[in-house]
Amino acid sequence: MENYEPAVSYDEDIAEAYDNVTHHGDEMDTVAFLEQLARGGPALELGIGTGRIALPLAARGIRVDGIDFSAAMVARLRAKPGGSQVAVTMGNFADVAVSGTYRLIYVIFNSLFNLLTQDEQVRCFENAAAHLADDGFFVVEGTVPADIYRLPDTQAAASEAIGGDSLRLAALGAGGAGNLHLGMARHDPVKQLLEETHVIRSSKGTHLNRIVTRYAWPAELDLMARIAGLRLKERWADWSREPFEATSGNCVSVYGR
Repeated sequence: MENYEPAVSYDEDIAEAYDNVTHHGDEMDTVAFLEQLARGGPALELGIGTGRIALPLAARGIRVDGIDFSAAMVARLRAKPGGSQVAVTMGNFADVAVSGTYRLIYVIFNSLFNLLTQDEQVRCFENAAAHLADDGFFVVEGTVPADIYRLPDTQAAASEAIGGDSLRLAALGAGGAGNLHLGMARHDPVKQLLEETHVIRSSKGTHLNRIVTRYAWPAELDLMARIAGLRLKERWADWSREPFEATSGNCVSVYGR
């Protein structure tokens, strides 16, 4: 997992396929949830990407700014209707400075986990808190990583998306000592790092997309929030406010002062 730069994983090919690959069908619930917390805005999205959530939120009258490290992803946002009206600051959202304060700051779809150390993730919480209005909310969505520890001790491959001219696969497998071993798929349980190789086969050929993330448990996120002077206000399993339970695979956490 050495010499990995997250921005490299979000190049032009990934930006082109991103909206289809990450489409969960939960966009309406996500936007409605965030609009309610924004209370008129303004809002700041960390890892704004192609604007999958920011643009429909902005269409509801909320001023949405963004931070992102991928020029290719932001270029896709700019090409969409309304994309040119969104102010985007380029850089690492753990540290990059923005001006002013926001009633809502949010980071969704595991984007927080693109920060590859605990220190970076803590700095992200601190950066968010520094730009949060006194009555504002910081919303974090992330996968609950329990399934990583239930992976079989064999190699496996799962299809992620099948389109008219494309196929996306994720290579996963587990090996000895709790590490993942299948080509370029590995798990470091000490540093909480997961490296995945996504194989995208399309009319343009085969593209290998390497992604490294540092997952964090909900309790760890709560401690990061406390370091930044925030407290957990709500926690849900999804954007439709299903109760968060022991079997939940996803976690939507709402923090405030």
